[in-house]
Amino acid sequence: MHSRPPRPERAIPRWGVFTMVGVGAFFVVTVVVAASAFVVDWTHQVTATAPAVGTVIVAPEESKAALALPGLTEGTDDYAATAYLAAQPTAYWLTPEIDPLGEVGARTESLIAQARAEGLSVAMVVYGLPERDCGAGLSAGGLDPAGYSEWTQQIGDALAGAPDVMKIVIVEPDALALGPECGNTDARMIELRMAITNLASTNTWLYVDGGHSDWLAASQMAELINQLGMNDIIRGFATNVSNYNQTYDEFEYAHALSEATGGLHAVIDTSRNGAGSNGEWCNPPGRLVGDPGGTYGDDVVDTNFWIKPPGESDGTCNGGPTAGAWWPEAAVELTRTVLP
Repeated sequence: MHSRPPRPERAIPRWGVFTMVGVGAFFVVTVVVAASAFVVDWTHQVTATAPAVGTVIVAPEESKAALALPGLTEGTDDYAATAYLAAQPTAYWLTPEIDPLGEVGARTESLIAQARAEGLSVAMVVYGLPERDCGAGLSAGGLDPAGYSEWTQQIGDALAGAPDVMKIVIVEPDALALGPECGNTDARMIELRMAITNLASTNTWLYVDGGHSDWLAASQMAELINQLGMNDIIRGFATNVSNYNQTYDEFEYAHALSEATGGLHAVIDTSRNGAGSNGEWCNPPGRLVGDPGGTYGDDVVDTNFWIKPPGESDGTCNGGPTAGAWWPEAAVELTRTVLP
């Protein structure tokens, strides 16, 4: 069975057709060896199945869309769009502003418990790096180094306690690609290595920042990932997170990046790329939700997911509220072709 994402009118790239692989069609043997020499459960390790086409993640009960619903009026466009998005399988973003030290472990456990109860996987984004978003400033913040170490350890402890649940973890979107612009690449490498070591455990699939097809060249992005020196622990990288590029272009980019990183795998964010990109990254008008997670995949791209929750603002630009805040107007616009 074969599938391919929508593509512009041009030649098919050398890697050709994207093969849809059913869940459970293959098993990946991954032996995680971290610098801290932590112990993993061998039985689960050799039978854990990597994310693939058909993987379904939970629609988090604690999502901002779900939390916004009680404050909206039933029968309105705002309510309909928010209810629709609250029901869609989407990653949950762990941030120290919402899930601080002392609470983030319980939040992680709650998300895992929901996945277990529903017989699904769970996707989380870890987003609390020191000097997190120095480039744009719209979602700036993060923890100090000591706090970040403890925070990621609390997340990691919760992840390690659930080897029976597939946990997809996107580690610090933009962290690597923004490093050169921020002028603190070396410091970020230290923090990311520590975070990856803290987060790694059985049936936890880690994907670091892979930028996207319209940002750094694949060769430059690969240098950053390889410099991180964690390719034997992570599953791979995530592309197009919070961006709008066409899925076809992201597949092409992911293949180039994988080739330059020794065969790392990828996941692609398709949450808001249904209309492609207009060149803007911050609340661009006229966008649409993209294909559901688990639709596409091949030998490099494990699959696609909704990583950035549609309806959450990118920041105070194009009329949006603060970064991460629920924005009903954006929810309505993004879902205008999927709702009556």
